[in-house]
Parts: sequence; structure tokens; C-alpha cells
Amino acid sequence: MRKKLLGALLSVAMVASMLVGCGSKAEPAAADSAAPAATEAAPAADAGSDTAEKTGAGKKVGVAMPTQSSERWINDGANMKAKLEELGYEVDLQYAEDDVQMQVSQIENMIASGVNCLVIASIDSGALVNVEEQAKAAGIPIIAYDRLLMDTDAVSYYATFDNKGVGTAIGEYIKEAKKLDEAKANGESYTIEFFMGSPDDNNAHMLYAGVMEVLQPYLDDGTLVCKSGRTSFDDTCILRWSQETAQQNMENYLTGFYADEKLDIACTAFDGFAYGCKAALEGAGYTVGEDWPLITGQDAELMATKNIISGYQTMSIYKDTRLLADKCVTMVQAVLEGKDPEINDTEQYNNNKIVVPSYLCTPVAVDQSNYKEIIVDGGYYTEEQLAE
Repeated sequence: MRKKLLGALLSVAMVASMLVGCGSKAEPAAADSAAPAATEAAPAADAGSDTAEKTGAGKKVGVAMPTQSSERWINDGANMKAKLEELGYEVDLQYAEDDVQMQVSQIENMIASGVNCLVIASIDSGALVNVEEQAKAAGIPIIAYDRLLMDTDAVSYYATFDNKGVGTAIGEYIKEAKKLDEAKANGESYTIEFFMGSPDDNNAHMLYAGVMEVLQPYLDDGTLVCKSGRTSFDDTCILRWSQETAQQNMENYLTGFYADEKLDIACTAFDGFAYGCKAALEGAGYTVGEDWPLITGQDAELMATKNIISGYQTMSIYKDTRLLADKCVTMVQAVLEGKDPEINDTEQYNNNKIVVPSYLCTPVAVDQSNYKEIIVDGGYYTEEQLAE
């Protein structure tokens, strides 16, 4: 009954997110693709007329993405390029494969080639300060995409998901799924270990804050027990969002702290971490349906969704990158037309130089109870993709 109630609540949240989030309706996914329908999603909201379709003619947009090692970045880049090209923009899309200096060089080349606007999803924003200053000097506006660009006043706007909200949703899911208030009242406890994001990504800090805002009271009163003692951000962060490091950490925890007691919860901040935890748990002899722990994630990647269906991952945070791409495209279009783009946050994102005007899309928790309604019916993946 509790699970049905949770599913209902999450479904309501999804409806709300579609109404108040990025405001773009998802199109059906292509059945023969492993990724969401990137190139077939509807154009940005302002792109419906013939006039709008011509606004990008003669203008060039540079899109700098961090890596192709994660499915979500491939989808983000494809979505962005398709939507910008629909508006007539020339698009220079580059992936730096988590090589910081490569991303610096790519952006320098974009500036030299005469781009009119830059969209940057950074690997390490601290390394981009000088090249961002070059863009500013050249009069090129910069939009930070998903990851905030720190320590610069060269950034104009920021398009992202509500990153603290992602952490809050993960924490609330654990709280409800494990009935922590009831456990506290009954003097019961659960073991938990944390796998948080990269320290050079501002999103990771905000996600951690959201998680701990919900779960710290239960750690304080003993309802949640972290046997490794690693609960601070510095102790739980994983550089470059590395799946391999997450697996190594889990292997070390299981060997060092859980030889005589089972782990109940793996609170991870990324689907890739969940994959690493899965591999470590299988190696340690854990079995789905018997002693498999609750495992969280973020991005609702195709593999993660399959793992949710099979029970290897409990939940993930669904972030429809088509909607985020829509919003970023409308930002680019507004900036290049000399207009003010729509924003809905002017307080949270201080990058140590300025508070960056931002638009936050709404994340949604998905699990076995609601993935069909949210992910399949929403056109993100098809049943055929999930069955492959």
C-alpha cells in the first residue's frame, strides 16, 4: 500500500513538473534508438513560426560538452544541436572526453572561429576562467549548461535542473521507502553508505546539501548508520563522477565494514555510481530479492531504467534532457536577439563573482511503480528499448 501511495505521489509530481518545469511537451522516442528522441523532439517554444525558424541564419553557436562516456551528455548534445539547427543556427558541438585542457582548447577554437554565443557544460569550471574572459572580451555571451561556471562574471545565464531538489528527492525517497520515522519510533536502524558527485561540479555540492537536509537527522539519532563513517561531502565525493571509483569504494566498504552485517542502502548521486555499486554487490554475493540494498541514482539512463525494472537499482531521478535543451535554446535565441530570456531563479546560484540568473527544470523520482507512466508514456524510451 505504501508503495502504491509513493507511486501516486511521484506521478502527481511528474504532472506538476510538466506544468511548471521547462514547459515543453515530450515527443515519442524512436523505437530503433537507444537514446531518447533527441532529433525528433518539438522545437523550442519560440520556434513555431517561419520568422522564428530564420532567426538563427548566419549565426553560429558553440556547444562545449564534457564527455561522451555518459549517455545523458550524448543526448544533451544531440538535443541541443538539433534544436538550434531547426532555428537556422550553425552549431559547433564538441566533446572533451573529460579532458580539461581539451575543453579549454575547444572553446578557444570556437571563439577564434567567430561563434556568436557559447553554451558550456564544464568539466572543471575553474580551468575555464581565462578562456571565458576571452569570450567576454570578444563580446560573446556565455550560457552555462547544467553545471554552473564558477569564479567568473563572463557567464550571462544558467540552464539546469533544480540540483538541490534532486538531492532532496533522493533523500525523501529513502525516507519514505524505508519508513524512517516508523523505524525511529520502533528503535530500528538501517545501514547506509554514500556516493556523492565530483567536487569540481557545483551541482554535486547542491545535491549533497539536498540529500543531507533530509537524512542528517536520521544519521544523528541512529536510525541510519553509516559504518564507514564517511558522511561528509569531502569523504563521499567522487572525482569526475567515476563509475570505477564508485565500484572500488563499494568493494572497500563491503570488505571493511559489512563482512558480518548487510548493507541496506546505497545512496548514490548518479546512475553510473549505481552501476559500480551493482558490480561490487554482485561480487560480494548479494542477491536481488533476498539481501539486495536500496540503490538510488540520477539521470534515468536506459541501463538504469532496465536495472530498475529488474530490481538491481531501486530508483533514479528522471531529468528529461529534451526539456533542458528546449530551455537553453530559447535562452540562446533570446540573447542573440537582444531580449531577456525567461528565468525563474535569481538567488541560488552564486558563482563567487556574481549571482547567475537561472532557469531550473523540475526533477522527478522514478521507480518500478511509475516508470511506465513517466518514462514510457512520456516518450523518453519505448517498451522495445527497455526490453532489449
